[in-house]
Amino acid sequence: MTEKTNLHIRLRRKLPGFTLDADLALPGKGVTAVFGPSGCGKTTLLRCIAGLERAEGYVSVNGHIWQEGKQSLPVHRRPLALVFQESSLFPHLSVQRNLDYGFNRIAESARQVTMAQAVHWLGLTHLLSRMPDGLSGGERQRVAIARALLTSPRLLLMDEPLSALDTASRSNILPYLDRLREELAIPVIYVTHARAELARIADHVVMMDQGRVVAAGELTEISGRLDLPDRDDEELGVILDTIIGDRDLAWHLCRADFDGGPLWVRDSGRSKGSRLRLRILARDVSLALTRNDDQSIFNLLPATITDIREGAHPAMALVAMKLGKIPLLARLTRLSAHRLELMPGKKVWVQIKSVAVLD
Repeated sequence: MTEKTNLHIRLRRKLPGFTLDADLALPGKGVTAVFGPSGCGKTTLLRCIAGLERAEGYVSVNGHIWQEGKQSLPVHRRPLALVFQESSLFPHLSVQRNLDYGFNRIAESARQVTMAQAVHWLGLTHLLSRMPDGLSGGERQRVAIARALLTSPRLLLMDEPLSALDTASRSNILPYLDRLREELAIPVIYVTHARAELARIADHVVMMDQGRVVAAGELTEISGRLDLPDRDDEELGVILDTIIGDRDLAWHLCRADFDGGPLWVRDSGRSKGSRLRLRILARDVSLALTRNDDQSIFNLLPATITDIREGAHPAMALVAMKLGKIPLLARLTRLSAHRLELMPGKKVWVQIKSVAVLD
């Protein structure tokens, strides 16, 4: 067991139509998103990890064995917290008293999360005196997440916690979940079928299809692959975690540094040295054989082609590249790929037309 890989999960269970079969080694910190289409076994995997459903196998969380062979801890003896689609707050208790319920269940000596931390992370200060029926859906879910954290779990399990919210509420709550990704010292397993949630809050990804794990790894690595099922060419793109290296206040831009080189993006107001998550869609990347500075695109980086595949439309091609060790994707016409004689191993210049700032 390494320092970064502290969750070991081997679970197998027969389901209608297919068999859940997962063998995973996951990080002991950060957010692991379990991603895939509806009905692929994501929620069943989560419930088996929690002990809510029976499965054959092994579960170990940061050195604590929860299941091995015929020995399996019941749910109430597994130090975990669950957040579901519905917030399930006590309607007769204020926000503060809902939070107290989770906090008071844990002995003072065992508390890993303080009341002040939970309230700050989820932005609840102005809501503490309110009753649940006076909260929006997003506010209720933030309270539910805070209450779960106040039980000081060793593992936080979240089953599509935003799926019951409208688009505006989902957008409002994502920054709070992103803050948790930075602040929490415990692992989080987050089930979702929404690409926007995956891009915003995940560090690690487990992709599932028909009960099988088809890919698992760091978000940047997985987002840069072309060989995975359920590929959406319009939304295909790579997620990058960068550091702000400089700011150009005159032009309202900042330089985002990563191992593949610098990118100039719109200034989000964060200070130098801050972390910034970016998304680069394949449709916003063009390729050239030589560097050309006489153009409006000024994010130009050298890359090496690693893979070329046909796009969803027969006129289009998808190109995978590496900027050093960092993956990047481009979508262009097959005619362009033919005229440039693109092939694996060829050196090109990447021209990045647009970069989405996710943080």
